[in-house]
Amino acid sequence: MEETTNNHQSIIIELDKEEYAIPVEVVGAIERMQHITRVPKTANFVKGVINLRGVVTPIIDLRERFGMERAEHTESTRIIIIHMENYDVGFIVDAAYDVLYIPEDAIEPAPQVIGTVDSDYIGGVAKVDKRLIMLLELEKVLSQESYQAAFFGQEG
Repeated sequence: MEETTNNHQSIIIELDKEEYAIPVEVVGAIERMQHITRVPKTANFVKGVINLRGVVTPIIDLRERFGMERAEHTESTRIIIIHMENYDVGFIVDAAYDVLYIPEDAIEPAPQVIGTVDSDYIGGVAKVDKRLIMLLELEKVLSQESYQAAFFGQEG
């Protein structure tokens, strides 16, 4: 059996017509859009919470988190449930595609400026066939400080 440790298995998501990769091992589920209950005094990019199979899960709009223009939800809009160390969180994305194996040698360091997304959130750029796919650094997107500030106000 061939060794796959040099490949990054990722779910490909779309935001504003660009492709991003999320490591498959942290993805718990991919859900259709559903009713989100707003939580007062949270950051603008925090849309609220959903009850997902008995678990209250906070939902973040990744477009707004990255400072992108808002977009209407469509039939392809999805909520990606991410399992972090101490909590679960859902990301609203424009679309979620297939699982892709990204070879280690296809990944280059992130350039300093990447469109509208802060390069701090990008761990690298993968060239796969004719596609350029940005690898998200979820730890930075959801740093404990920003997570705490978003959900519990600035007091933390």
